Amino acid sequence: MIPEQERRIDDVFRRVQGEFLEMPGLRLTGAQARRLWGLEATVCEALLGALVDAKFLFKTRDGAFMKSEQAAPVRAVRRPHYAEAV
Repeated sequence: MIPEQERRIDDVFRRVQGEFLEMPGLRLTGAQARRLWGLEATVCEALLGALVDAKFLFKTRDGAFMKSEQAAPVRAVRRPHYAEAV
């Protein structure tokens, strides 16, 4: 992956975390997240999945994403399918 792509991934990762930290109770579906951040479906799915894996977000029964109670910002996790999607 080239440095420019890595910077973009980190920027988007931080932006998404920032939105959830700044707006307590924020609850977004995958489609809402894609529209809010202007991401392609595969990129958004991978990003939200990485944040769930990192325990920053959790997925509700109806498929929405919310910040975990004890969540703290995490660094971008280099998951192969996420890196390729960007």
